[in-house]
Amino acid sequence: MTEIPLLIEFVVNTKIYREPQVVPKLPIVQNGPPGTFIVFADGRRVSIPTDQIVFSDDTGDRARVGFGGMRFDGIEAGYLVFLRVRDLQPPETLPSGRGRRMTLEPEMVSAIHLDGGEVWPLHA
Repeated sequence: MTEIPLLIEFVVNTKIYREPQVVPKLPIVQNGPPGTFIVFADGRRVSIPTDQIVFSDDTGDRARVGFGGMRFDGIEAGYLVFLRVRDLQPPETLPSGRGRRMTLEPEMVSAIHLDGGEVWPLHA
């Protein structure tokens, strides 16, 4: 999968849930695209940036999500930190309050791959 810049493999028994696209019947302010979540075996849902996803699959025993325009920035205060380095969509189509940083607990992730090579967890 070298064509996917950042690939996150989540732990076993995770699935991807995507909110359905809803067309409002009244002219209201749009909150942005439907959300995408990783759902864990215990029912927890963790939001991930929908507009940065370039690949997603949960047909095996775990969810795997590829992101474009994001990079793994290391571990900070016990969390895996990912930064948005460029938007994949035109700015006018994205919510103005979109996050620039995603953090995940290390226990949620089994592996992180950058440009096809595994960079986390670090193996001795």
